Amino acid sequence: MRFFDFRSAMARHTKILLAAGIVLFFPLGIRADAVQGVTGNSPLRLSPDAAVELAIRNNLGLEAARVSAGTARRASNLAWNQFIPSVEAGGTMSRLNSVIQSPLPQWGVSSSISATLSLNVAMFQEMGRLRLEYERGLISYGMARVRLERDIRKAYHNMLLLQENVALLHGSLENSERQAQIAEANFNAGRASELVLLQAQVARENLRPIIDQAESGLALSMMQFSMFLGLSHDTYFELMPVMAEMSPIPLDITMLVSRAASGQPDVQALRQEILIMNSLRQSGNLWLFTPTFSLGWNADPTFSGDPWNDPWSERDRWNQHYGAFSVSVLFRLNGLLPFGTERQGIRALEDQIRLASIGLAQMIRGTEIEIHSLVLELERIQLSMEAMKQTVALAERSFHLTEEAHRVGLVDLFQVQNAEQSLRQARMHLLEQQFYYRNGLLDLEYALGLHFGTLALTGSFD
Repeated sequence: MRFFDFRSAMARHTKILLAAGIVLFFPLGIRADAVQGVTGNSPLRLSPDAAVELAIRNNLGLEAARVSAGTARRASNLAWNQFIPSVEAGGTMSRLNSVIQSPLPQWGVSSSISATLSLNVAMFQEMGRLRLEYERGLISYGMARVRLERDIRKAYHNMLLLQENVALLHGSLENSERQAQIAEANFNAGRASELVLLQAQVARENLRPIIDQAESGLALSMMQFSMFLGLSHDTYFELMPVMAEMSPIPLDITMLVSRAASGQPDVQALRQEILIMNSLRQSGNLWLFTPTFSLGWNADPTFSGDPWNDPWSERDRWNQHYGAFSVSVLFRLNGLLPFGTERQGIRALEDQIRLASIGLAQMIRGTEIEIHSLVLELERIQLSMEAMKQTVALAERSFHLTEEAHRVGLVDLFQVQNAEQSLRQARMHLLEQQFYYRNGLLDLEYALGLHFGTLALTGSFD
């Protein structure tokens, strides 16, 4: 009679799950003191939405994107300040080095004030560019936020999978305990040898270190997850389960591809970048080929008297030697030279726009391939889930029948262990397929630019 190697099979499966859990966790850079009121032994009930809310509130990388967007917003709102004239005022007190038979005082006081304003059509184009910069900041912030939310939800699902794995291992331990009791009863009744009893007891004890390893890995993952959410590392929390059963979602690839071409976050970001470069090109052309009007006004009041002895308040003593209002028109002649640095800079920018447009077309093509791949994978997982449900039902019936047969001595312990192992693997495979399906939906919703949960709740994006 051959003894089934529970340790190697279960340890191998547990290591795969723990490795998957470690991969899904990422350094979010979250403040650990950002969440108050979670202390003591009272568990924190944590849902996927609550986990996302904590991460969004406390993630430092997201905060940096938020600050950058705020800076761009302020620049856009104050773009009109370029039409404020440049005003300068100054004063001078001077002393002549020598005064020889001159009626002028040795000391003199003069002042100056001037205001200038340059106007060009390109300045209005600059206002539009600043608005585009602000919109780019919003897109960047939105991309950082949805990526964070997607990764948090994936990590949450992975935590649930790890918990289910531990629960299945405990179920296997209960089955092994029951089989050991049956073997002991059969041994006492003379229907089984001592070898069978020892094999059942060894199989039971071999499960304990595997369970300990799985529970330690789960505890470590939960500690890391709590820290990523801004909670203390010793925070005790409970994950609220998500709906296990999901109805098949009909997916129209043509409609999905059309949606992704406009809604995919990376596509939106590149389109916005192209708009900004086009605005820069137009602004450069306007500066080169349109006149600049310069408005100026200046005055230089001078005190005609002794600043130390004569009163400054007398108007007659203040003279203005020079002062004028001027309107100038300036043309940048260098811009007319096709080989000049200004024209070459604009041509280089036009080349960048063409390259970015090519990159956008390639990105859209890549998005189409990604959508096809995600949809085909989801359809494959759907078929696999349906098959695994039937496999689980068959494995459950096979295990119960085998265990009853072993109870009356018709089959040996090895067959019972094989049936139990097949049942546990079938259940775990079904859970894994459900895990992959949920994460596949998250990836598809991200690629479509949809709010997470849209497809799972409605089955469409209308």
